[in-house]
Amino acid sequence: MSSSSVAQQERVADPLLGAVSDLLERSLTPMSDDKIIELLRGVEQATRMLAAVGHRLIVQASDRNLPNQTGTGTVKKFLMHTLRLSSPEAGARVAAALSLGLWHDMGGETREARLPATAAAQVEGEISVDHARQIAAVMKRVPGSTANTEFEAAEQLLADFARTGSPDDIPKVGEAILAYLDPDGERTDDTDRARMRGITIGRQRADGMSPIRGEITPTLRALLDAVMAKLARPGMNNPDDPESPSGGSEYVDRDELVAAARRDARSAAQRTHDGFVALLTHGVASEKLGSHRGLPVSTILTMSVADVEKAAGVATTATGGLVPMSEALKLAEEAQPFLMVFDAQGEPLHLGTAKRFASAAQRLALIAAIRGCSRPGCDAPASMCATHHVTDWSKSGPTDIGNETLACDSCHAMVHDGPGGWKTVVLGPESAHPGRVAWIAPPHIDPSGTPQINNRHHPGELLAEALSRVHHRKERERQHRERLRLEQPLTGAA
Repeated sequence: MSSSSVAQQERVADPLLGAVSDLLERSLTPMSDDKIIELLRGVEQATRMLAAVGHRLIVQASDRNLPNQTGTGTVKKFLMHTLRLSSPEAGARVAAALSLGLWHDMGGETREARLPATAAAQVEGEISVDHARQIAAVMKRVPGSTANTEFEAAEQLLADFARTGSPDDIPKVGEAILAYLDPDGERTDDTDRARMRGITIGRQRADGMSPIRGEITPTLRALLDAVMAKLARPGMNNPDDPESPSGGSEYVDRDELVAAARRDARSAAQRTHDGFVALLTHGVASEKLGSHRGLPVSTILTMSVADVEKAAGVATTATGGLVPMSEALKLAEEAQPFLMVFDAQGEPLHLGTAKRFASAAQRLALIAAIRGCSRPGCDAPASMCATHHVTDWSKSGPTDIGNETLACDSCHAMVHDGPGGWKTVVLGPESAHPGRVAWIAPPHIDPSGTPQINNRHHPGELLAEALSRVHHRKERERQHRERLRLEQPLTGAA
């Protein structure tokens, strides 16, 4: 075949390039807002699916020994030269293909992807390259392989979360999963934590500033989180605002705090610094710090009865932290924090419609049960949340535990009846999560209006469900193999 006839043949990628060219040339101005949103979603889905195509091509390049044929030597260098990629980008693509691609063994048989659930989600266009990269980073810290049920369950859980969550949240979810996979700190035990602990305050510079660095134990983190949730809250203890509520006063006027928060231009790091100033200036005793969202400022620990009985596992704090059970029990004895031992058989609390604001007991129950903001994808811990009425109090919604959930300030403001407003509903008995509060996103986010729950704060429950699914699947596969084995003699006799 002549070179001219080859050139005339349509290249495999020509239809794709043609479609992209059409989009580049097409005027977007006449499109409606809904069409623009639809196009954004479509282009993003196609981009994500193309990443999976890239994995297949990298596998082919390796199988065909193209790096050696072209003199580049490795797949990474082959991509760098052929596609003019940077070394980090080429390396990242090869690493992604190793985790998500379908490679072949020595006999030519196709092996399952190392991260099969993540690979499937990317093929469907549900997750981005960044989602997949964050999942792979977490899974590097999980021992075993896809033959290990805990490994498989953790990867499924992360992939499921990624389908609706942000890549930024995957490392946080991963940390929680790793804590449940290794609840007693076998990889990092009390001795290691004691050895690593330390805070170093550097020499004061000529400008008067001093650097600070270090690593803190789970106990210190739990104590600090509870205090900083109030003292470093937007609007509090702002040295640049003379009207900012300061110190740890018992009563903080809500309207004054909201107004001060609007004026607050400090970064999170600056607010934390100013919170420490207030802490050390006004004392660290919890009784002097007043209350935060209706509760005394203190460390609130939630743990299961089973974990208390065996003195193993982890306790969660209202700020989203995890404390090894051995340290949590010591903290409960010595620091006198609030200890909520959560049992599914606990009595529900009722307050009726006579009172708008949840009681301290109700708030403690919500912290134990929900642990953080209930809007899907939000990772705000309980200490940063308000009590939200699913059916608004102004619409005769009761101040009952069954009509309440937790929502951080920013998510709470998103619930309204206007354009772009979110809705909240209590899921019915036919749901997979009866009694849980689900959120319905506005049409520009989810045109289907499907109620979604936030699993961000319940990694232990999700991991148990994932493990159960893996065990059930493996048992079905075992039974299927056994049936085939029993049927084999009959097939041979025929």
